[in-house]
Amino acid sequence: MSFKIRTVLTVIFALISLLVILTIGAIFSQKSSKVVESEIGQSLESTAVQAADKLDWFMYSRSGEMNLLGSMASMDDNYNPAHIQILLDQLQNSFPSFSWVGFMDPEGKVLAATDGILLGNDLSERPVFQEGIKGKFIGDVHNAVLLAKLLPNPSGEPLQFVDISFPLKDSLGQTRGVLAAHLSWAWAKEVEDSVLGPLKQEEKDLEFFIVSQKEHTVLLGPKEWLGKQLPLEGITKDGGHRSSGWSSERWPDGKDYVTGLAYSQGYEDYPGLGWKVVIRQVKSTAFASVVDLMWFNIYAGLAVTLLFALIGWLLSRMITSPLVRLTRVADRLGAGENVNIPENKGVKEIEALSRSLRNMVSSITDKDSELVVMQNLAHYDQLTGLRNRTALEIYLEETLQMESEDHTLTFLYLDLDGFKSVNDTLGHQTGDVLLQKVAQRLNVLSHEKGITVRLGGDEFLIVLRSVGDQPRLEATQYANDIIQSINKPFIIDYERVHIGCSIGGAEYPTNSDNPSDIIRMADEALYRSKRAGKNRVTFYSDLDEAL
Repeated sequence: MSFKIRTVLTVIFALISLLVILTIGAIFSQKSSKVVESEIGQSLESTAVQAADKLDWFMYSRSGEMNLLGSMASMDDNYNPAHIQILLDQLQNSFPSFSWVGFMDPEGKVLAATDGILLGNDLSERPVFQEGIKGKFIGDVHNAVLLAKLLPNPSGEPLQFVDISFPLKDSLGQTRGVLAAHLSWAWAKEVEDSVLGPLKQEEKDLEFFIVSQKEHTVLLGPKEWLGKQLPLEGITKDGGHRSSGWSSERWPDGKDYVTGLAYSQGYEDYPGLGWKVVIRQVKSTAFASVVDLMWFNIYAGLAVTLLFALIGWLLSRMITSPLVRLTRVADRLGAGENVNIPENKGVKEIEALSRSLRNMVSSITDKDSELVVMQNLAHYDQLTGLRNRTALEIYLEETLQMESEDHTLTFLYLDLDGFKSVNDTLGHQTGDVLLQKVAQRLNVLSHEKGITVRLGGDEFLIVLRSVGDQPRLEATQYANDIIQSINKPFIIDYERVHIGCSIGGAEYPTNSDNPSDIIRMADEALYRSKRAGKNRVTFYSDLDEAL
């Protein structure tokens, strides 16, 4: 059964267009959804990390201010309570987050205190004194019932504090007292506002939590969560894992949230209190853009399908003579053009002709492909994909014939430092993967008119073509870029592998007009780099100057 060409082409074009567009649309929608979800999760994770860093920086700064205050109070071994009182007041005026700062004698009696609060009281039974007299103490968030009654509290909410205390010792090492401070926990709310403020202008349903290290208690967050444990798997079962992350997790209220998590790691000499910063967003709100994107792809795919169906119908009307078309295609093939032969099923008059033409083109294409494969085998290193010695000879033959006097070819001979150790400890398979990764980095740095060659083992040769009066400067910079790149760690089978790179250089025609001699000179310069400590570049001309 035969059909008219116009009917066959119209139907085939419409069906193929529909299938291709719907397939591409489905793949694109799925891929885009995953990308958007990952970006949202990483954004929450990044915000949590930023907040954790701010918490650590604040505590580090306040700890440093207390250290400075202690140093000033200990000057000349003069522990005058009146002098210390002035220093305490100055600190509180400069940093209102210090709700109370006091100086106690070795028995725990308060001798100086901001605003006179607790002056003369015995705090020897308080943790801030008992821990502080032993050494530097930074206590986690807690309630202080006695102090809360004496401090102003306009908000009426329960006051919470973070403690810092340490002993003051004289020049003989004798403990003369304890310097202690209660930091108002209200500053953590300021950190939350500074981090989430910009995001809340664009995002909805964002909530912020600070969770204690012990018992995973919520120290800061929504009112209904304060003082309660946060039973999230990522928090309660971290197994000592302290890196940040994000997840899509169901919370105790039955709702699914996208959750960003970061840990307080401390800063400098401040060890951190192990706080966990959690930022969550309702999943349906966070991924609203993903749903919108999916529907957009569906509608766009249908619209494009209809458009292509119409275009196919219009094009099919223009094709009225398939035999003439095949004849023209055959003529173009005979002229050496690369043209695809159309497949014409159901049209008996041209089936045989189209089949013969396709077979002919396929045969020619196969032969061309075989030639390309053979050429690659002859000119490329099979492990790394870099050019080999054969390709180097062809390059030099072509390049040296057309080089003029204002051109310089710099030969850089590379050898990997520590490669044998990788082979011996991790195996030759890992060594092969390492060579492939090194080749990738060399390809990234390769010059347009140069060539990068693997000579064998862990030895490589790079030929740079320079125009101008400073080829040495250009080659030195390029060699240093290579060393810097190779020094970066490689990740192989989840292992960090470190190697170095020693380089020897020689210049054509400055050092010699014979490529073989140039390569030998570069090799000699390479071993001078090895003997000089490795991980450096040495030029053959420098060897002559040294002699």
